[in-house]
Amino acid sequence: MFTPGSNLPEPDFLKTLLQPLLEDFQYWFGRSRKLLENHQIDFLSREQQAALLARVQQAQQEVNTTQLLFKAIDGQAGIETSVLVPWHQLVTECWQVGMKFRMEHPELAASESASETEEP
Repeated sequence: MFTPGSNLPEPDFLKTLLQPLLEDFQYWFGRSRKLLENHQIDFLSREQQAALLARVQQAQQEVNTTQLLFKAIDGQAGIETSVLVPWHQLVTECWQVGMKFRMEHPELAASESASETEEP
């Protein structure tokens, strides 16, 4: 998962790049999880929705573990691209599901936007 070695950028650069990236993954997976847990997605079968939710939950756990390890080693190692790419692909898939769902349910999109601005 992590790549220690002399060919890596400086730890400060890794922290500057990877910490926000991991936080973004957590944000988008959390948002996707909320959508999948709270709404029936009409264009997905129940099995497809459950499988997507399970993949999001698994990815959230992986990102959380990666964040903990990254913090524990104080950003002294990078993260393999082979770990990041599937997360990015899953976020993209979730974006597509979310956009389609919100286009089909504009009344929910407006209420979700309002609730997000109210949170701290």
